[in-house]
Amino acid sequence: MSTMTDTQERLVTENLHLVGYHVNDMLVRLPSHVTRDELSSAGQFALVQAARNFDPSSGVPFARFAAIRIKGALVDELRSMDWVSRGVRKKIRDLNQVSDTLTATLGRTPTRQELATALGVPLSDIDDARDQAATKVLSFEGYDGALAEVLPTREVGPEAALIASEQIVYLKSAVSALPERLRAIVEQIFFEEKSVTEIAESLGVTQSRVSQLRAEAMVLLRDGMNAHLNPDRVPTPEREGGVVHRRREKYFAEIGERVQATITASKVAQSVRAAEAAVVDALNGGTPHAEPTFATTA
Repeated sequence: MSTMTDTQERLVTENLHLVGYHVNDMLVRLPSHVTRDELSSAGQFALVQAARNFDPSSGVPFARFAAIRIKGALVDELRSMDWVSRGVRKKIRDLNQVSDTLTATLGRTPTRQELATALGVPLSDIDDARDQAATKVLSFEGYDGALAEVLPTREVGPEAALIASEQIVYLKSAVSALPERLRAIVEQIFFEEKSVTEIAESLGVTQSRVSQLRAEAMVLLRDGMNAHLNPDRVPTPEREGGVVHRRREKYFAEIGERVQATITASKVAQSVRAAEAAVVDALNGGTPHAEPTFATTA
């Protein structure tokens, strides 16, 4: 492999965050056996290849060009991990089709023996196909409309969904409560996918300064969320009561205030919807009723 030029190395360094962004986006939809390291390695290699093949005269921003390469590499890596062969998928489809047909004919769910007889296979094949079908699949059409590959994944239960929803509320509040400059950097890097160079130019600072501010923002976000969700993970301040400690405590408190404001707004919105529903029912001659709200169920 040929040596990279200084320009190519700079493109890789300045856009390394793209790998983490797309890996994180994909990991939340994948089974636990898929590790971050496996995907990150594939994404980083794709970023290097993108830097080598990038043509500035094309008019396409490098971040967009690299993002396409990274997402493609991640999907290819996931394909290579997929243990489900075409033969297995065909057996699962055949089982489902026969099961649906028998259910419609019999008016009930068919037994294992009835399925085996209809398919002309031993009972063990039915059990194997069911075990394989029990692993849910994930469509990659959400990443690329041309893709129809599937991979095993785990379902998110109600408890996990509730926890994830709570974390999102705290994350949004933590980002919005960041000092203005830190918030601008986080939003531009993670939401607008801007490069370090672009951000440095817009803020009038050096690229190294942007990297320092990004690192500072990440620490604040992590500790700010942990202060409310996992207090034991918040590190002990070096100088308790010092200026830095007081600023952090104020930031943590503001996150809590913003979260409470969000919850209050949600309660008000639900109460309004319940009142509207009651009025509509009354106008229609029905019995007024109200939807349960956070306020009434608390």
